Amino acid sequence: MDHPDLAALRRELTPLAKGLGFAAVGVSDLTLKEDETHLIRWLQQGFHGEMQYMERHGHLRAHPAEWVPGAIRVISVRMDYWPAEAYPAQAILDDPERAYVSRYALGRDYHKVLRRALHRLGEALAERIGPFGYRVCVDSAPVLEKAVARKAGLGWIGKHTNLIHSSEGSWFFLGELLTDLPLPIDVPASAHCGTCEACLPACPTGAIVAPWQLDARRCISYLTIELKGAIPIELRPLIGNRIYGCDDCQLVCPWNKFARDASHPDFRMPRHHLDRASLCELFLWTEEDFLLRTEGSAIRRIGYQRWLRNLAVALGNGPPTDDALAALNTRVQHPSALVREHVTWALETLAKRKLEHASSA
Repeated sequence: MDHPDLAALRRELTPLAKGLGFAAVGVSDLTLKEDETHLIRWLQQGFHGEMQYMERHGHLRAHPAEWVPGAIRVISVRMDYWPAEAYPAQAILDDPERAYVSRYALGRDYHKVLRRALHRLGEALAERIGPFGYRVCVDSAPVLEKAVARKAGLGWIGKHTNLIHSSEGSWFFLGELLTDLPLPIDVPASAHCGTCEACLPACPTGAIVAPWQLDARRCISYLTIELKGAIPIELRPLIGNRIYGCDDCQLVCPWNKFARDASHPDFRMPRHHLDRASLCELFLWTEEDFLLRTEGSAIRRIGYQRWLRNLAVALGNGPPTDDALAALNTRVQHPSALVREHVTWALETLAKRKLEHASSA
C-alpha cells in the first residue's frame, strides 16, 4: 500500500473501532526506551511482588517486535466500563457489612469482550486491504499497554499509574493489535495531572509510594487478586470490605467527573447483584455457587479459596454481628489451611472488637 492508502485506512480505523464498541483508537510505533527504563527500575525495587511473569517477560514488554515478528505499529483501543446501573461505589465502601467489588469486575470478563472485538477489527481491516499480519493483545500478552496507549494519544499515565483521558477519565479497558501495517502514527498525549496528588493519600494501604510509583505488594488489587498465599497481617485491617480489587485512587481522581458510562451491554449491568451483596451472603456460597455465579466473570480467576480468604478478611474488618460470627464459624474447619488461617484471624479480631465495645458501653 502506498502512503495515501494508509492515511485513508487510518481515517477509516476510527469509525470501524467505534462501530465495535471502542470509545477511541490510536496508532503508535514500538519505541519504548523511556518506559523500559521505568519498568526495569520498578522490577529492581521488587514492586512486582509475586508476579514473576512481569520479570520473565520484562524485556519483551518493551520490545514487542521480538515476539511478534514484523510488527512495526500498535493499534491501541479504549473501551469504557463504568457501570452506571451499579449501586454507588462510595455507598458500598461506607457499609462495612457489604462487599466491594472493583467496578471493572462487575460485568463480563473484559478479556473475552475486548479480544472478540479486536479480532473483528482485524478482520474488518483485512476485508479492506487483504491479508496482513497482526496479533490481538488484551492484558495477558507482554505489552506495556499504558505506554503504547499514551503514545497513541489515548491518554496520559497519571500519578496512580492508570491511564487518564482529559474528556473521558480513566474508567476504561485497553487492548491492542500489534501489526505489520506502516500506518501513520498519532500524536502522544500530554500529561495533565499538574500539582494534583489526590490519589496518593486516597490509597488505603499506601501502595502509591510516590507519584508514578506503585508498590504492587501493598496494592489491594494485588493482595486480593494476584497474591496466592496469605495476606500480610499488617495490611488486612487496611483492606476494609474490598474483596476483589480496589478503585479508591480512581474514585478521587478529578478527571473522572468526565468519565463516560459503559456503552457495551456486558459492562452496563452488574452480574448477580455483586454491586451490593452482603459479605455474609457471599461467604456462605458453596464452591458450586462460586463457579456458577462467576462463570464468564474475571472474578473466577482467583478461585474459591482466595474468594473465601478475601471475604474472611473483610468480615474481620466489619462489625462483630451474630451473622458475621456465625458465617465465619461455618468455615473454621475448612480443608484449606489458607482459608482457616484467615477465618481464625477474623474471628479473633471480631472477638477483640466485641470485647472493646462491651467495655466501652
